[in-house]
Parts: sequence; C-alpha cells; structure tokens
Amino acid sequence: MGQQNLPHDHGHNDERKIREHLPGENEIAGVSEAMKQLGDPSRLRIFWLLCHCEECVLNIAAIVNMSSPAVSHHLRLLKSSGLIVSRREGKEMYYKTADTELAQTLHYMIEKLGKITCPQEELS
Repeated sequence: MGQQNLPHDHGHNDERKIREHLPGENEIAGVSEAMKQLGDPSRLRIFWLLCHCEECVLNIAAIVNMSSPAVSHHLRLLKSSGLIVSRREGKEMYYKTADTELAQTLHYMIEKLGKITCPQEELS
C-alpha cells in the first residue's frame, strides 16, 4: 500500500521519515496504558513510593494515608499495566516497581518533572 500525500504541503520534507518511525498502535499500547495509570495522583504517589522500597499493602496505606482497599485497587491497576510486581512471603504480599526500562524511565521522569529528590540521593 503506497503512502498518500498529506492534504496540505507545508514545505516540510521530513514527513516520509516521520511516517517511517511513527510507532504503531500495538507498539505504543504498553506505554499508553502505563501513562494512563499514572494519570491518577494516588497511583502516581504509590508508584513513586514503590520505586524506592518494597512494601506491603498496610504500610503503603499508612504512608499515603489511604484505606487498604483503596490501595489494593490502585496496586491491582499498576500491576496489570506492568509497572509493579508482587511477591508473597507467608500471608503477606509485598510490592515494588517492576525492573523494566519503562518503569525506570517513568520514575526518572516523575522526579525530573516534579522536581522531587530521590531519597537515595539525600542519603549520599
């Protein structure tokens, strides 16, 4: 299938290059889902917290001043988008940020855009 010409010619010659590199819907779906999940301030705070420590639901709820059921709901959404992982130890579930490039990049962006200091930087 050939490339159609754009409706308006603005004198740019890089449309072909841009089209070649434009990600497909399947390629960008994971990033879109992750950003959608982090669009909620509570999930964003929980994600940031879990970038710095592994915690159980009760402790996360206490730290972010939310109910355990509300935190569990947010954790479920973050986990389904691949941003966090969990592990079971006895009856307790522990959560932390997934060790992925996407999660690490989002963590970096949150701190840069929000001008938030990483706790490890303060300890150095």
